[in-house]
This record gives sequence, structure tokens and C-alpha cells, in this order.
Amino acid sequence: MESKICEICPHHCRLSVGEIGKCRARFNDGEKITALNYGEITSIALDPIEKKPLYRFFPGSRILSVGSYGCNLNCPFCQNHEISMADSSFPTRKITPEQLAALAKELIPQKNIGVAFTYNEPFISYEFIRDTSEILHKMNLKSVLVTNGTVSSGALSKILPLIDAMNIDLKGFSQEIYNKLGGDFETVRKTIEISAQSCHVEITSLIVPTMNDSAEEMNKEAAWIAQISENIPLHISRFFPRYKITDIAPTPIKKIYELVEVAKRHLNFVYAGNC
Repeated sequence: MESKICEICPHHCRLSVGEIGKCRARFNDGEKITALNYGEITSIALDPIEKKPLYRFFPGSRILSVGSYGCNLNCPFCQNHEISMADSSFPTRKITPEQLAALAKELIPQKNIGVAFTYNEPFISYEFIRDTSEILHKMNLKSVLVTNGTVSSGALSKILPLIDAMNIDLKGFSQEIYNKLGGDFETVRKTIEISAQSCHVEITSLIVPTMNDSAEEMNKEAAWIAQISENIPLHISRFFPRYKITDIAPTPIKKIYELVEVAKRHLNFVYAGNC
């Protein structure tokens, strides 16, 4: 049987029958490319919405947060590498879209407003997000994505009508940085631009010492975001040693606040994270 190309992200993995893509979660089932991790949950929690982080989307509320396994980037500093770098051998709990939506509804008395797909890269579970979000909207509940933004514009455009809010990681402001992560800078920029026209968007930049901690780079990033909208919130977060990078100290708190001030030259809502 012929191989097929996965259209979800710019890697466009060509997969033979039974073969799994770079993300460790999408595969060729013989008829189509689909999600091996459909409904396979590794993490679930009722979180404050601010933890996503989303500071200007129903502040004070909570959201049922779920994650699976796999990611289409390979960040050496990944803060959730235990699941993002895992494959189908990782222990999971099976849940259907109907069950997840029902659980979200049960939690409304605890200030829950919907479901956030987070912890690992949600777009590689594209079909599960789509199916669950359709049910959530029928229940008047929200669907939220916390994503690295590495998704094709075609797949993004199809699912955006079902998404109410996104926090998108902007891991640096150059292709040079994304080369180190196995990603594409322009794809992430396009994801931000397209999504901001359709739903509530906030952006997070994790500041890794010596990689993306210059004032010059932050100034360029914030100025570019402001061209889309000065009201897009930017979260400037502190790095802690994780995964393959354990020989670098946490980002100095002083550096985070310096970069916050730089970003405020262009944006109305800038926040220091993990300080």
C-alpha cells in the first residue's frame, strides 16, 4: 500500500502503513494518517485559567486541563519532557470525547469553563481536539489550546472555529533558534497571526540564558506582536534546568523583569512568569 503524508504540521512526515511520525503520536493506519494517541490521557487536572497561562480570558475561573504524549518539536529544555518526549509505551488513561465533555460539565460548580488541551503538544491529537470541542460548544463550554504553534495553516484554519482561546509558545525570534528545536519560525508566526483573527490569543516566551535572553531580540518580538495587536498579552517566563539542559542556572529574576520592561514599550499587557 502507498505511503501517505501527514498534513498536520510542517514536517509533513511521509509514513508507510503502520509507521509513526516524528511526533511519536501520528501514524498511517492503512487508510489515513490519524492520531495514535486519540483519547489517551497522561495528565488531567482542574487548573486555574491563569496557569495556562491565560490572564485575560475569564480570569478567576478554572479549566479542566488534559494532556497526552508526544510533540512535534524537540526542545532540549522542555519543561514537560516526561510526556512530550514519550511514545505509546507511556501509561495512559483512555477517555472518549463524550466522557471528557461530561466531566467538564460536572465541574461547572467548581468554576470550570471548559477543557484546555495542554501539557504536551495538542495539535498532534488533532482529531480528538476536534471531536471534543464540537461537544463542548454544544454544552456552551470553552475549548482552549496551549500549543507550540507548529501546525500547518490548513489544519489550523479547519479547527479554529471550534477554539475559544490559545496560548502559543514563541520560543525565540529567529529561525536560528528554531533550527535547534526542530521547528519553523515562520510557521509559528503565521499561527499567531491567523489565530489572533479568530480567537483570544496570549503568547508565552520562555527565556533561556544565552539562547533568547537579549533585550534586542525581545524588542523585535514585542514590536512584531504589536503589529498584530498591542493588546495581545505576552508572558515572559523563567527557565529552570530540565531534560537535556541541566548545566545552566535558572534565568535570573532581574533579567525577566528587564525584558518585561522592554516588551512594555510596544505591548499593553506584559507579565513576568515563574518569578
